[in-house]
Amino acid sequence: MPILRRKNDRDAGQPKEQGRKFIDLNDFKFAAETEDVDKTLRFAVVNDLEDLRKISDHIYEGNIVIMDCSSLSSDRLALRRITDEIKRMVKDTKGDAAMLNESYIAVTPPGIQIDRKKIQPY
Repeated sequence: MPILRRKNDRDAGQPKEQGRKFIDLNDFKFAAETEDVDKTLRFAVVNDLEDLRKISDHIYEGNIVIMDCSSLSSDRLALRRITDEIKRMVKDTKGDAAMLNESYIAVTPPGIQIDRKKIQPY
């Protein structure tokens, strides 16, 4: 019995595997979709102060917003202006805001606090 076989010899005795069958999740209704949703989690990319004006509607509606400000990492003045504007909106709504890292800012509505402590593994 040979140790090495050609690929065609190995596959010849086995039936060909049918392609994987995938389930289209758009065909299903989930419980969360059928109920009226009061608040949503939004993700936004902020390139300038004008983008923040568009995002402010979601903040004032009470949605959770995570903003990607990575395009502003080289422009410290623009980033400072945007963070000052976010602080003003958070103060108006009595919500909470925190920098997740150097590029991401999270804003939450009243009643949802951002814990500043990192979860450490045991």
